[in-house]
Amino acid sequence: MSNTFHQVYIQAVFAVKYREALITPECKSKILSVIGNLINETGCKTIIVNGTEDHVHCLLALKPTVSISDLMKIVKGKSSKFINDHQLTKCKFEWQEGYGVFSYSKSHIDAVYKYISNQEKHHKKQNFRDEYSSFLNNYNVKFDERCVFENLI
Repeated sequence: MSNTFHQVYIQAVFAVKYREALITPECKSKILSVIGNLINETGCKTIIVNGTEDHVHCLLALKPTVSISDLMKIVKGKSSKFINDHQLTKCKFEWQEGYGVFSYSKSHIDAVYKYISNQEKHHKKQNFRDEYSSFLNNYNVKFDERCVFENLI
């Protein structure tokens, strides 16, 4: 697309099904690397991918020809297949249905990058459910608390 210019930054957040703590220190770096590579393969640009044992944050530059729903379908589908094919977790791995996506201007990228890079430290003070609800509230996203998360097993 000649003469098409863009600068679209988004943060995608998604959880392990039932928020199970399946992303262990032993497999975490491999899972995050696979997710980053999958983002790049779509033509988008990975800035940082990090998370904890039960969820992942991805900061990326979105390519305008890639829809967010297609991107997330690819990233979540292919990463869970990779995790299962390589038996990176102790049991069958699945991502929870859905995701959150939040947009940022270039001036916010450094702060978002730092936030994502400090996930382990951040989650010593706040669990994922509260963090995610906070994102939705801060972005004025209307939601029903009962529908945000699948019930824990």
